[in-house]
Amino acid sequence: MRVPLVPPPASAVGRVNACCEGPLSAFINLERISKSFGTFKVVDDLDLEIAKGEFLSLLGPSGSGKTTILMMLAGFVEPSSGAITLEGKRIDHLPAHRRNMGVVFQNYALFPHMTVAENVAFPLVMRGVSKTEAAERVARAIDMVQLTHIKDRKPAQLSGGQQQRVALTRALVFEPNVVLMDEPLGALDKQLREHMQLELRELHRRLGLTIVFVTHDQGEALTMSNRIAVFNAGQIEQLASPEAIYDHPETRFVAEFIGETNMFAGKVEARDGARTKIRLDAGPMVEAYLTTEFASGAAALVSVRPERVGLSETSNAANAMPVKVLDTVYQGDHMRVRLAGSGVEMVAKVDRKTRAWAVGAEAFATFNPDECTVIAP
Repeated sequence: MRVPLVPPPASAVGRVNACCEGPLSAFINLERISKSFGTFKVVDDLDLEIAKGEFLSLLGPSGSGKTTILMMLAGFVEPSSGAITLEGKRIDHLPAHRRNMGVVFQNYALFPHMTVAENVAFPLVMRGVSKTEAAERVARAIDMVQLTHIKDRKPAQLSGGQQQRVALTRALVFEPNVVLMDEPLGALDKQLREHMQLELRELHRRLGLTIVFVTHDQGEALTMSNRIAVFNAGQIEQLASPEAIYDHPETRFVAEFIGETNMFAGKVEARDGARTKIRLDAGPMVEAYLTTEFASGAAALVSVRPERVGLSETSNAANAMPVKVLDTVYQGDHMRVRLAGSGVEMVAKVDRKTRAWAVGAEAFATFNPDECTVIAP
């Protein structure tokens, strides 16, 4: 089924540049794309539209098909069936060097015998750009990522973050239509990776680039993207803004793959607008936000994030369940509290400054109906 391009919700405006506000039109279109290696189908009849200027992350576990999609976009892998178009023109028959797409790999693929400037200039040399123009464009590009002071160094003399910037600059210097990135931050340590995420966000915002970014890191996708396509077994489970993916997952796979969640099984009893009442198999009745249609009596799952679960001494709140504290773990900015009661177990992440909940303490676990989601089992 084709997932339409839609503008992000108002809550996401801060992360989205002007090109992605209002109605979106397809810049890149993948239509009924499949890819098989022998009898194994890696990508299965997939449709995907990408808007000009958006930052789209392809997120999923190893073997889910996300990197294969990127390689088909780049021209390094040929689809078994289907069509890929760029601005309405088919490109799936074109070789990689004629697609005008920059590619950044996880290992950066820098030439060890070339300087930073020579590495960045390489795509221009291959395209026959004159030496004078190439020198000017390389100088501008290197200055843009603040690498001018190391332009004469070889890759072996650079840090991981500097090598990543060189690889990105080489992918941008010939002014491509699209930049494709295959887990380019995966080799960096945590602190540097988080710093580079913010740098890439700023570069995307400033230049209005169209970026397709492959990652298996949920936090990375949530931090950087306008939209996230969550892949599973060669198909897209959900394609939406980071807020929608995290707060209102549409499938069990998405709910459990993105972050941590509490999952309660039950049956639909009644619907009231955008909310529905669910009788949990363990007994309690809860209210939850409804994203799709469920018939009365249908089996359903309620997904609620641990940070949405509150603890209280009273039951004067929505979805209040009597529980007992089984364990607490100090995690710096919050306490991770494991709870059991009302026939269910759950985890809450609570502010460690409000109250220190002791093991064995009795309380009420509460969560807002609009901050949990009903999904199909």
